[in-house]
Amino acid sequence: MSPINTKTTIAAISTAIGGGIAIIRLSGNEALSIAKSLFKPRGNCAWKSHRMYYGHITQNGLILDECMLTIMKAPKSYTKEDVVEISIHGGLKSAELVLNAVLAVGASLAEPGEFTKRAFLNGRIDLVSAQAVIDIINAKTELSHNQALHRLSGKLSGEINDIREKLLDLMASIEASIDYPEYDTVEDSGLCKEILNNAEACIGGLIESGKTGIIITEGIRTVILGRPNVGKSSLLNRILGAERAIVTEIPGTTRDILSEHVNIRGIALNIADTAGIRTSDDIVESIGIAKSLEYANDADLVLYVLDASQPLDPVDLENLDKLKDKKVVLIINKVDLEQRLRLTEFNTVAEGMHYTVIEMSATQNMGLNELYDAIYSMFLQNQISIENTALVGNARDMESLKKALVHVQSAISSMNLGHGEDMAIIDIRDAYIYLGQILGESLEDDVIDRIFSKFCLGK
Repeated sequence: MSPINTKTTIAAISTAIGGGIAIIRLSGNEALSIAKSLFKPRGNCAWKSHRMYYGHITQNGLILDECMLTIMKAPKSYTKEDVVEISIHGGLKSAELVLNAVLAVGASLAEPGEFTKRAFLNGRIDLVSAQAVIDIINAKTELSHNQALHRLSGKLSGEINDIREKLLDLMASIEASIDYPEYDTVEDSGLCKEILNNAEACIGGLIESGKTGIIITEGIRTVILGRPNVGKSSLLNRILGAERAIVTEIPGTTRDILSEHVNIRGIALNIADTAGIRTSDDIVESIGIAKSLEYANDADLVLYVLDASQPLDPVDLENLDKLKDKKVVLIINKVDLEQRLRLTEFNTVAEGMHYTVIEMSATQNMGLNELYDAIYSMFLQNQISIENTALVGNARDMESLKKALVHVQSAISSMNLGHGEDMAIIDIRDAYIYLGQILGESLEDDVIDRIFSKFCLGK
Protein backbone atom coordinates (compact mmCIF):
# COMPACT_ATOMS: atom_id res chain seq x y z
CA MET A 1 0.00 0.00 0.00
CA SER A 2 1.51 3.25 -1.10
CA PRO A 3 1.46 6.10 1.42
CA ILE A 4 -0.96 8.93 0.75
CA ASN A 5 0.50 11.56 -1.52
CA THR A 6 -1.18 14.70 -0.23
CA LYS A 7 -0.07 16.54 -3.35
CA THR A 8 -2.12 14.21 -5.54
CA THR A 9 -5.76 15.01 -6.21
CA ILE A 10 -7.76 12.05 -7.45
CA ALA A 11 -10.89 12.01 -9.60
CA ALA A 12 -13.32 9.44 -10.93
CA ILE A 13 -16.87 8.96 -12.13
CA SER A 14 -18.81 7.90 -9.02
CA THR A 15 -22.11 6.89 -10.61
CA ALA A 16 -23.17 4.16 -12.99
CA ILE A 17 -23.20 5.19 -16.63
CA GLY A 18 -26.66 5.55 -18.17
CA GLY A 19 -28.54 7.14 -15.29
CA GLY A 20 -30.17 10.55 -15.30
CA ILE A 21 -27.25 12.14 -13.44
CA ALA A 22 -23.50 11.46 -13.51
CA ILE A 23 -21.22 12.60 -10.67
CA ILE A 24 -17.50 13.23 -11.03
CA ARG A 25 -15.84 13.23 -7.62
CA LEU A 26 -12.52 14.90 -6.74
CA SER A 27 -10.53 14.60 -3.51
CA GLY A 28 -7.24 16.21 -2.52
CA ASN A 29 -5.45 19.48 -1.90
CA GLU A 30 -6.07 20.74 -5.45
CA ALA A 31 -9.73 19.75 -5.70
CA LEU A 32 -10.98 23.31 -5.24
CA SER A 33 -8.44 24.94 -7.57
CA ILE A 34 -9.18 22.36 -10.28
CA ALA A 35 -12.90 22.99 -9.91
CA LYS A 36 -12.39 26.77 -10.05
CA SER A 37 -10.49 26.46 -13.31
CA LEU A 38 -13.35 24.60 -15.00
CA PHE A 39 -16.53 25.84 -13.31
CA LYS A 40 -18.34 28.94 -14.56
CA PRO A 41 -21.06 29.79 -12.04
CA ARG A 42 -24.40 31.34 -12.92
CA GLY A 43 -24.61 34.07 -10.28
CA ASN A 44 -22.60 34.47 -7.10
CA CYS A 45 -20.30 31.62 -6.02
CA ALA A 46 -18.74 32.10 -2.60
CA TRP A 47 -16.99 28.69 -2.66
CA LYS A 48 -18.16 27.93 0.88
CA SER A 49 -18.05 24.43 2.27
CA HIS A 50 -21.16 22.25 2.15
CA ARG A 51 -22.81 24.43 -0.45
CA MET A 52 -24.09 23.57 -3.91
CA TYR A 53 -23.69 25.96 -6.86
CA TYR A 54 -25.25 25.99 -10.33
CA GLY A 55 -23.27 26.70 -13.48
CA HIS A 56 -21.38 25.12 -16.38
CA ILE A 57 -18.21 23.09 -16.80
CA THR A 58 -16.09 24.57 -19.56
CA GLN A 59 -12.82 23.72 -21.26
CA ASN A 60 -10.92 26.14 -23.48
CA GLY A 61 -13.98 28.40 -23.55
CA LEU A 62 -16.35 25.62 -24.65
CA ILE A 63 -19.26 24.50 -22.48
CA LEU A 64 -19.08 20.76 -21.79
CA ASP A 65 -22.26 20.53 -19.70
CA GLU A 66 -24.35 22.38 -17.15
CA CYS A 67 -23.88 21.16 -13.62
CA MET A 68 -24.43 21.45 -9.89
CA LEU A 69 -21.12 21.73 -8.06
CA THR A 70 -20.91 20.61 -4.40
CA ILE A 71 -18.05 21.63 -2.12
CA MET A 72 -16.97 19.82 1.08
CA LYS A 73 -13.82 21.23 2.62
CA ALA A 74 -11.47 19.22 4.85
CA PRO A 75 -11.80 17.74 7.34
CA LYS A 76 -15.59 17.52 7.11
CA SER A 77 -15.75 15.32 4.03
CA TYR A 78 -15.82 11.64 3.10
CA THR A 79 -12.04 11.46 2.82
CA LYS A 80 -11.15 14.21 5.35
CA GLU A 81 -9.63 16.02 2.34
CA ASP A 82 -11.14 18.76 0.19
CA VAL A 83 -13.84 17.07 -1.88
CA VAL A 84 -15.71 18.44 -4.89
CA GLU A 85 -18.56 16.63 -6.63
CA ILE A 86 -19.67 17.73 -10.10
CA SER A 87 -23.21 16.59 -10.94
CA ILE A 88 -23.93 16.67 -14.68
CA HIS A 89 -26.40 15.08 -17.09
CA GLY A 90 -26.10 11.32 -17.23
CA GLY A 91 -24.61 9.65 -20.27
CA LEU A 92 -21.28 8.18 -21.24
CA LYS A 93 -20.01 11.03 -23.37
CA SER A 94 -20.84 13.88 -20.93
CA ALA A 95 -19.17 12.08 -18.04
CA GLU A 96 -16.16 11.19 -20.17
CA LEU A 97 -15.69 14.77 -21.39
CA VAL A 98 -15.90 16.29 -17.89
CA LEU A 99 -13.63 13.65 -16.35
CA ASN A 100 -11.03 14.16 -19.08
CA ALA A 101 -11.19 17.93 -18.50
CA VAL A 102 -10.58 17.39 -14.76
CA LEU A 103 -7.64 15.09 -15.48
CA ALA A 104 -6.20 17.56 -18.01
CA VAL A 105 -5.83 20.29 -15.38
CA GLY A 106 -4.00 18.24 -12.79
CA ALA A 107 -6.09 15.46 -11.24
CA SER A 108 -5.07 11.79 -11.36
CA LEU A 109 -7.51 8.98 -12.10
CA ALA A 110 -8.50 7.29 -8.85
CA GLU A 111 -7.83 3.62 -8.29
CA PRO A 112 -10.73 1.31 -7.33
CA GLY A 113 -11.80 2.15 -3.80
CA GLU A 114 -9.24 4.93 -3.41
CA PHE A 115 -11.71 7.45 -1.96
CA THR A 116 -12.68 5.01 0.78
CA LYS A 117 -9.05 4.00 1.24
CA ARG A 118 -8.18 7.66 1.89
CA ALA A 119 -11.05 7.88 4.38
CA PHE A 120 -9.54 4.88 6.18
CA LEU A 121 -5.92 6.02 6.03
CA ASN A 122 -6.87 9.54 7.10
CA GLY A 123 -8.60 8.13 10.17
CA ARG A 124 -12.22 9.00 9.38
CA ILE A 125 -13.31 5.36 9.45
CA ASP A 126 -11.76 2.09 10.58
CA LEU A 127 -11.43 -1.01 8.42
CA VAL A 128 -14.71 -2.52 9.66
CA SER A 129 -16.59 0.56 8.47
CA ALA A 130 -14.62 0.69 5.22
CA GLN A 131 -15.52 -2.92 4.39
CA ALA A 132 -19.12 -2.20 5.34
CA VAL A 133 -19.23 0.30 2.46
CA ILE A 134 -18.51 -2.41 -0.12
CA ASP A 135 -20.90 -4.77 1.69
CA ILE A 136 -23.68 -2.19 1.30
CA ILE A 137 -22.90 -1.88 -2.42
CA ASN A 138 -22.87 -5.67 -2.89
CA ALA A 139 -25.82 -6.50 -0.60
CA LYS A 140 -28.24 -8.95 -2.22
CA THR A 141 -30.86 -9.03 0.54
CA GLU A 142 -32.42 -6.55 2.96
CA LEU A 143 -30.89 -8.47 5.85
CA SER A 144 -27.35 -8.25 4.44
CA HIS A 145 -27.90 -4.55 3.68
CA ASN A 146 -29.05 -3.88 7.26
CA GLN A 147 -26.12 -5.81 8.69
CA ALA A 148 -23.68 -3.75 6.62
CA LEU A 149 -25.33 -0.56 7.86
CA HIS A 150 -24.89 -1.70 11.47
CA ARG A 151 -21.17 -2.31 10.85
CA LEU A 152 -20.85 1.07 9.14
CA SER A 153 -22.43 2.73 12.19
CA GLY A 154 -19.55 1.49 14.36
CA LYS A 155 -21.44 -1.02 16.52
CA LEU A 156 -19.05 -3.89 15.83
CA SER A 157 -16.00 -1.64 16.10
CA GLY A 158 -17.28 -0.42 19.46
CA GLU A 159 -17.56 -3.97 20.83
CA ILE A 160 -14.04 -4.83 19.67
CA ASN A 161 -12.64 -1.59 21.07
CA ASP A 162 -14.27 -2.29 24.43
CA ILE A 163 -12.49 -5.65 24.64
CA ARG A 164 -9.18 -4.09 23.56
CA GLU A 165 -9.46 -1.29 26.13
CA LYS A 166 -9.84 -3.80 28.96
CA LEU A 167 -6.89 -5.86 27.68
CA LEU A 168 -4.83 -2.68 27.28
CA ASP A 169 -5.56 -1.58 30.86
CA LEU A 170 -4.61 -5.05 32.08
CA MET A 171 -1.34 -4.98 30.13
CA ALA A 172 -0.47 -1.54 31.48
CA SER A 173 -1.03 -2.72 35.04
CA ILE A 174 1.10 -5.84 34.52
CA GLU A 175 3.88 -3.87 32.80
CA ALA A 176 3.96 -1.35 35.64
CA SER A 177 4.25 -4.17 38.16
CA ILE A 178 7.13 -5.71 36.21
CA ASP A 179 9.00 -2.41 35.82
CA TYR A 180 8.29 -1.15 39.36
CA PRO A 181 7.78 -4.21 41.56
CA GLU A 182 8.12 -2.11 44.71
CA TYR A 183 4.79 -0.42 43.93
CA ASP A 184 3.01 -3.73 43.19
CA THR A 185 0.53 -2.05 40.85
CA VAL A 186 -0.62 -5.25 39.18
CA GLU A 187 -4.22 -6.27 39.61
CA ASP A 188 -4.75 -9.25 41.90
CA SER A 189 -4.80 -12.66 40.25
CA GLY A 190 -8.54 -13.12 40.63
CA LEU A 191 -9.35 -9.82 38.91
CA CYS A 192 -6.91 -10.60 36.07
CA LYS A 193 -8.65 -13.91 35.48
CA GLU A 194 -12.05 -12.21 35.58
CA ILE A 195 -10.98 -9.71 32.90
CA LEU A 196 -9.58 -12.49 30.71
CA ASN A 197 -12.65 -14.68 31.21
CA ASN A 198 -14.89 -11.78 30.18
CA ALA A 199 -12.72 -11.20 27.10
CA GLU A 200 -12.94 -14.91 26.25
CA ALA A 201 -16.74 -14.83 26.52
CA CYS A 202 -17.06 -11.65 24.42
CA ILE A 203 -14.74 -12.88 21.65
CA GLY A 204 -16.41 -16.29 21.68
CA GLY A 205 -19.78 -14.59 21.29
CA LEU A 206 -18.54 -12.57 18.32
CA ILE A 207 -17.24 -15.75 16.70
CA GLU A 208 -20.50 -17.62 17.23
CA SER A 209 -22.67 -14.78 15.91
CA GLY A 210 -20.15 -14.19 13.13
CA LYS A 211 -21.03 -17.55 11.60
CA THR A 212 -24.47 -16.11 10.95
CA GLY A 213 -22.96 -12.77 9.87
CA ILE A 214 -20.85 -14.38 7.16
CA ILE A 215 -23.86 -16.31 5.89
CA ILE A 216 -25.89 -13.09 5.75
CA THR A 217 -23.11 -11.19 3.96
CA GLU A 218 -21.72 -13.84 1.63
CA GLY A 219 -24.71 -16.15 1.30
CA ILE A 220 -25.11 -19.85 1.99
CA ARG A 221 -22.94 -22.00 -0.27
CA THR A 222 -25.55 -24.49 -1.40
CA VAL A 223 -25.19 -27.57 -3.59
CA ILE A 224 -27.96 -29.63 -5.14
CA LEU A 225 -26.74 -33.22 -5.13
CA GLY A 226 -28.13 -36.58 -6.16
CA ARG A 227 -28.19 -39.25 -8.84
CA PRO A 228 -29.16 -38.44 -12.47
CA ASN A 229 -32.82 -37.79 -13.25
CA VAL A 230 -33.99 -37.34 -9.66
CA GLY A 231 -35.11 -33.76 -10.41
CA LYS A 232 -32.11 -31.62 -9.42
CA SER A 233 -32.37 -29.24 -12.38
CA SER A 234 -36.15 -29.03 -12.01
CA LEU A 235 -35.62 -28.08 -8.36
CA LEU A 236 -33.16 -25.33 -9.33
CA ASN A 237 -35.55 -23.94 -11.93
CA ARG A 238 -38.39 -23.93 -9.40
CA ILE A 239 -36.29 -22.11 -6.78
CA LEU A 240 -35.14 -19.53 -9.33
CA GLY A 241 -38.57 -19.14 -10.87
CA ALA A 242 -37.01 -19.46 -14.32
CA GLU A 243 -35.94 -22.22 -16.71
CA ARG A 244 -32.19 -21.83 -16.17
CA ALA A 245 -31.22 -25.50 -16.17
CA ILE A 246 -31.90 -27.92 -19.02
CA VAL A 247 -34.36 -30.63 -18.00
CA THR A 248 -34.61 -33.86 -20.01
CA GLU A 249 -35.25 -37.53 -19.34
CA ILE A 250 -31.76 -38.37 -20.63
CA PRO A 251 -29.38 -39.20 -17.72
CA GLY A 252 -26.21 -37.08 -17.59
CA THR A 253 -27.68 -33.92 -19.14
CA THR A 254 -26.02 -31.71 -16.50
CA ARG A 255 -22.26 -32.02 -16.91
CA ASP A 256 -20.93 -28.76 -15.50
CA ILE A 257 -21.71 -26.71 -12.41
CA LEU A 258 -24.54 -24.20 -12.91
CA SER A 259 -24.36 -21.50 -10.22
CA GLU A 260 -26.99 -18.88 -9.37
CA HIS A 261 -27.85 -16.44 -6.58
CA VAL A 262 -31.31 -16.42 -5.02
CA ASN A 263 -32.98 -14.66 -2.08
CA ILE A 264 -34.74 -17.09 0.29
CA ARG A 265 -36.56 -15.56 3.25
CA GLY A 266 -34.04 -12.72 3.24
CA ILE A 267 -31.04 -15.05 3.06
CA ALA A 268 -28.82 -15.18 -0.03
CA LEU A 269 -28.21 -18.66 -1.40
CA ASN A 270 -25.26 -19.21 -3.72
CA ILE A 271 -26.80 -22.30 -5.22
CA ALA A 272 -25.16 -24.78 -7.60
CA ASP A 273 -26.83 -27.49 -9.67
CA THR A 274 -24.38 -30.32 -10.16
CA ALA A 275 -23.90 -33.33 -12.41
CA GLY A 276 -25.80 -36.45 -11.33
CA ILE A 277 -23.56 -38.77 -9.33
CA ARG A 278 -23.15 -42.16 -10.92
CA THR A 279 -20.48 -44.33 -12.49
CA SER A 280 -19.84 -43.09 -16.01
CA ASP A 281 -17.44 -43.91 -18.84
CA ASP A 282 -18.01 -40.48 -20.40
CA ILE A 283 -14.91 -38.35 -19.71
CA VAL A 284 -16.77 -35.02 -19.68
CA GLU A 285 -19.52 -36.32 -17.42
CA SER A 286 -16.95 -37.88 -15.08
CA ILE A 287 -15.24 -34.51 -14.71
CA GLY A 288 -18.62 -32.96 -13.87
CA ILE A 289 -19.27 -35.63 -11.24
CA ALA A 290 -15.87 -34.98 -9.67
CA LYS A 291 -16.71 -31.25 -9.51
CA SER A 292 -20.04 -32.08 -7.88
CA LEU A 293 -18.32 -33.93 -5.05
CA GLU A 294 -15.77 -31.11 -4.68
CA TYR A 295 -18.53 -28.50 -4.40
CA ALA A 296 -20.38 -30.63 -1.86
CA ASN A 297 -17.23 -30.85 0.28
CA ASP A 298 -16.98 -27.03 0.45
CA ALA A 299 -20.72 -26.33 0.81
CA ASP A 300 -22.53 -24.94 3.85
CA LEU A 301 -25.73 -26.72 2.82
CA VAL A 302 -26.46 -29.76 0.67
CA LEU A 303 -29.88 -30.28 -0.90
CA TYR A 304 -29.77 -34.02 -1.53
CA VAL A 305 -32.51 -35.10 -3.92
CA LEU A 306 -34.07 -38.57 -3.98
CA ASP A 307 -36.65 -39.86 -6.44
CA ALA A 308 -39.72 -41.05 -4.53
CA SER A 309 -40.85 -43.11 -7.54
CA GLN A 310 -37.67 -45.24 -7.52
CA PRO A 311 -36.24 -47.62 -4.88
CA LEU A 312 -33.31 -46.32 -2.88
CA ASP A 313 -30.06 -46.86 -4.76
CA PRO A 314 -26.86 -48.02 -2.95
CA VAL A 315 -25.13 -44.97 -4.46
CA ASP A 316 -27.39 -42.76 -2.34
CA LEU A 317 -26.37 -44.63 0.79
CA GLU A 318 -22.69 -44.12 -0.06
CA ASN A 319 -23.19 -40.43 -0.79
CA LEU A 320 -25.17 -39.79 2.39
CA ASP A 321 -22.49 -41.51 4.43
CA LYS A 322 -19.97 -38.96 3.09
CA LEU A 323 -22.20 -36.05 4.16
CA LYS A 324 -22.44 -36.81 7.88
CA ASP A 325 -20.61 -33.60 8.82
CA LYS A 326 -22.78 -31.41 6.59
CA LYS A 327 -26.11 -29.68 7.03
CA VAL A 328 -28.37 -31.62 4.66
CA VAL A 329 -31.93 -31.16 3.51
CA LEU A 330 -33.06 -34.54 2.22
CA ILE A 331 -35.56 -33.81 -0.55
CA ILE A 332 -37.91 -36.64 -1.44
CA ASN A 333 -38.92 -35.44 -4.91
CA LYS A 334 -41.66 -36.62 -7.29
CA VAL A 335 -44.14 -37.41 -4.50
CA ASP A 336 -46.92 -36.83 -7.04
CA LEU A 337 -45.95 -40.16 -8.63
CA GLU A 338 -46.40 -43.66 -7.26
CA GLN A 339 -43.96 -43.94 -4.36
CA ARG A 340 -41.48 -46.82 -4.20
CA LEU A 341 -38.88 -45.26 -1.90
CA ARG A 342 -38.70 -46.52 1.69
CA LEU A 343 -37.00 -44.04 3.98
CA THR A 344 -36.35 -46.71 6.61
CA GLU A 345 -33.69 -48.14 4.28
CA PHE A 346 -31.21 -45.34 5.02
CA ASN A 347 -31.99 -44.69 8.68
CA THR A 348 -28.80 -46.39 9.87
CA VAL A 349 -26.71 -44.42 7.40
CA ALA A 350 -28.42 -41.15 8.28
CA GLU A 351 -27.87 -41.64 12.01
CA GLY A 352 -25.90 -38.70 13.39
CA MET A 353 -26.43 -36.55 10.31
CA HIS A 354 -27.69 -32.96 10.52
CA TYR A 355 -30.56 -33.41 8.10
CA THR A 356 -34.18 -32.44 7.55
CA VAL A 357 -36.57 -34.38 5.32
CA ILE A 358 -38.84 -32.48 2.91
CA GLU A 359 -41.33 -34.17 0.60
CA MET A 360 -42.01 -32.25 -2.59
CA SER A 361 -42.67 -32.28 -6.31
CA ALA A 362 -40.52 -29.77 -8.16
CA THR A 363 -42.60 -30.01 -11.32
CA GLN A 364 -45.91 -29.59 -9.48
CA ASN A 365 -44.64 -26.81 -7.18
CA MET A 366 -45.33 -28.85 -4.06
CA GLY A 367 -43.26 -28.47 -0.88
CA LEU A 368 -41.26 -25.39 -1.91
CA ASN A 369 -42.39 -23.26 1.05
CA GLU A 370 -41.58 -26.09 3.43
CA LEU A 371 -38.08 -26.24 1.91
CA TYR A 372 -37.60 -22.49 2.42
CA ASP A 373 -38.80 -22.74 6.03
CA ALA A 374 -36.36 -25.58 6.68
CA ILE A 375 -33.41 -23.64 5.26
CA TYR A 376 -34.28 -20.55 7.29
CA SER A 377 -34.63 -22.59 10.48
CA MET A 378 -31.32 -24.38 9.92
CA PHE A 379 -29.33 -21.17 9.63
CA LEU A 380 -31.19 -18.39 11.41
CA GLN A 381 -33.26 -19.98 14.16
CA ASN A 382 -32.68 -18.45 17.61
CA GLN A 383 -31.20 -15.36 15.92
CA ILE A 384 -34.14 -13.07 16.76
CA SER A 385 -31.97 -10.05 17.61
CA ILE A 386 -29.73 -10.02 14.53
CA GLU A 387 -31.58 -7.06 13.04
CA ASN A 388 -30.21 -4.82 15.80
CA THR A 389 -26.77 -6.42 16.14
CA ALA A 390 -23.60 -5.82 14.13
CA LEU A 391 -22.11 -9.18 13.18
CA VAL A 392 -18.71 -10.02 11.74
CA GLY A 393 -19.23 -10.29 8.00
CA ASN A 394 -16.10 -11.79 6.43
CA ALA A 395 -13.70 -14.70 6.81
CA ARG A 396 -10.62 -12.51 7.41
CA ASP A 397 -12.13 -10.88 10.49
CA MET A 398 -13.39 -14.25 11.71
CA GLU A 399 -9.87 -15.67 11.48
CA SER A 400 -8.48 -12.74 13.48
CA LEU A 401 -11.13 -13.31 16.17
CA LYS A 402 -10.25 -16.99 16.39
CA LYS A 403 -6.55 -16.20 16.80
CA ALA A 404 -7.33 -13.60 19.46
CA LEU A 405 -9.45 -16.15 21.32
CA VAL A 406 -6.62 -18.73 21.27
CA HIS A 407 -4.24 -16.22 22.87
CA VAL A 408 -6.76 -15.16 25.52
CA GLN A 409 -7.33 -18.81 26.39
CA SER A 410 -3.58 -19.37 26.52
CA ALA A 411 -3.22 -16.42 28.92
CA ILE A 412 -5.96 -17.90 31.13
CA SER A 413 -4.17 -21.26 31.08
CA SER A 414 -0.90 -19.59 32.13
CA MET A 415 -2.67 -17.91 35.04
CA ASN A 416 -4.34 -21.16 36.12
CA LEU A 417 -1.00 -22.99 36.05
CA GLY A 418 0.49 -20.34 38.30
CA HIS A 419 2.96 -19.00 35.74
CA GLY A 420 2.10 -15.45 36.70
CA GLU A 421 0.99 -12.33 34.88
CA ASP A 422 4.43 -11.72 33.35
CA MET A 423 4.01 -14.88 31.25
CA ALA A 424 0.36 -14.23 30.42
CA ILE A 425 1.07 -10.72 29.12
CA ILE A 426 2.69 -12.14 25.95
CA ASP A 427 -0.57 -13.80 24.94
CA ILE A 428 -2.63 -10.80 26.07
CA ARG A 429 -0.57 -8.56 23.79
CA ASP A 430 -1.02 -10.94 20.83
CA ALA A 431 -4.79 -11.04 21.41
CA TYR A 432 -4.83 -7.24 21.48
CA ILE A 433 -2.93 -7.12 18.17
CA TYR A 434 -5.24 -9.59 16.40
CA LEU A 435 -8.31 -7.66 17.51
CA GLY A 436 -6.65 -4.51 16.19
CA GLN A 437 -6.17 -6.12 12.78
CA ILE A 438 -9.95 -6.27 12.41
CA LEU A 439 -10.01 -2.48 12.76
CA GLY A 440 -7.11 -2.10 10.32
CA GLU A 441 -4.18 -1.78 12.71
CA SER A 442 -0.88 -3.57 12.01
CA LEU A 443 -2.06 -5.01 8.71
CA GLU A 444 0.40 -5.60 5.88
CA ASP A 445 0.18 -3.11 3.04
CA ASP A 446 -0.72 -5.72 0.43
CA VAL A 447 -3.67 -6.89 2.57
CA ILE A 448 -5.06 -3.35 2.67
CA ASP A 449 -4.56 -2.99 -1.08
CA ARG A 450 -6.34 -6.28 -1.74
CA ILE A 451 -9.33 -5.25 0.38
CA PHE A 452 -9.82 -1.91 -1.39
CA SER A 453 -9.16 -3.35 -4.86
CA LYS A 454 -12.58 -5.02 -4.59
CA PHE A 455 -14.30 -1.63 -4.59
CA CYS A 456 -15.67 -0.01 -7.70
CA LEU A 457 -14.12 3.08 -9.29
CA GLY A 458 -15.27 6.31 -7.71
CA LYS A 459 -16.03 4.84 -4.27
